[in-house]
Amino acid sequence: MKYSSLNYNSKKVGFLDAVIKGLAPDRGLYFPEKIPILDKNFISSIENYSNNEIAFKVIEPFIGNEIPKNILQKIIEETLSFDFPLVKITENISTLELFKGPTLAFKDVGARFMARCLSYGNKIKKHNKITVLVATSGDTGGAVADGFYKVKGIDVIILFPKGKVSKLQELQLTTLNENITAIEIDGTFDQCQDMVKSAFIDPELIDKIKLTSANSINIARWLSQMFYYFIAFKNRPNPTKKLVISVPCGNFGNICAGIISNKMGLPINHFIASTNSNDTVLNYLNSGNYIPKKSIQTISNAMDVGDPSNFIRIQKIFNNDLLKLKKTLSSYSYSDKQTESAIKEIFSYNNYIADPHGAIGFLGIKDYFISQEDPSSLQGIFLETAHPIKFANIVERIINTKIESPSQIKGIRNLKSNKLTMVGYNELKSFLLAKN
Repeated sequence: MKYSSLNYNSKKVGFLDAVIKGLAPDRGLYFPEKIPILDKNFISSIENYSNNEIAFKVIEPFIGNEIPKNILQKIIEETLSFDFPLVKITENISTLELFKGPTLAFKDVGARFMARCLSYGNKIKKHNKITVLVATSGDTGGAVADGFYKVKGIDVIILFPKGKVSKLQELQLTTLNENITAIEIDGTFDQCQDMVKSAFIDPELIDKIKLTSANSINIARWLSQMFYYFIAFKNRPNPTKKLVISVPCGNFGNICAGIISNKMGLPINHFIASTNSNDTVLNYLNSGNYIPKKSIQTISNAMDVGDPSNFIRIQKIFNNDLLKLKKTLSSYSYSDKQTESAIKEIFSYNNYIADPHGAIGFLGIKDYFISQEDPSSLQGIFLETAHPIKFANIVERIINTKIESPSQIKGIRNLKSNKLTMVGYNELKSFLLAKN
């Protein structure tokens, strides 16, 4: 499998080179030259396969012979080392819990998979050191910090917007140290992401530092998210009904991976991009004009993205045909007030506690069902992307119930936070050059 830049001004590269580079030299996102089609017998008998076996069959065509079979199997085994429970909420709506990993966020899968692929690629390509530079709006940073912690030959620099991540998320970013450096930026997530992109095309940095990113712009982070959709399909409650999946969307990498899964042959009937007040994609679907916005701060902070990087990949999948895209994808946008009401409503069903992102996913399913002539023929799954403990101050107030702390974070509040503070790109550049 070869990967091309979506700016169409860089050479095609193989999987490991694309992982190591992160962004193409022309600043474009990498995209596979073709989307492989899976055997129909595999799909029809998917319940007979383990999660690890499913993941191998799904990802192997995108990697080819660049990672030996036994090593790829080991990477998958270490990546999917926790559960992905499907929990019934209402008669026809369930949630797929993606927060059972070490940092309690869905991004643990992509971060762990990428860290192991990058470590293998670094060894094969014989680079002395790789610097992972990543921006986070919440959960990416913690997952990347944990996934790359103490990995030899790799330094990690994480940029996060000041005052716009939860306290627990900030602790997950700033308490590991070792090869992890957290930098607080006085600005928005979009500004953090622009600084990362600027670094990748800065000739002076490129000449002296081997840079890559661990956002979902990196193909290893992005493509491994396909695993969720195959697992959801395998464990769907009612195989006789058409499956609709609602994804809380920020940078649109997760839902893009779902759409790729569908193009590979996974029979998902429809996707819903459920967003907070950052409604750039919703406006595009309604108007046909893609107009990036300044990001708006909300209680679902991991989705506070005004110019989602991965949406260009979704447009590529449909060759920029808006009508075809709308047959596969719908979008809805919700305010903080609506999000809080949804958390309360979900709690009324068997005391299930949802985080703000999952609550928005739930609302998307509900509104889509209302728009359909025969919703009884559908089953909906929304992705619960983060443990509600990450937003305890918000969620506990709404449901008037204390959230039990999972084992993954017990003791983290007693750790010392260690972070740097910066304002603009020049300051970041000077720091990177001095560090290397």
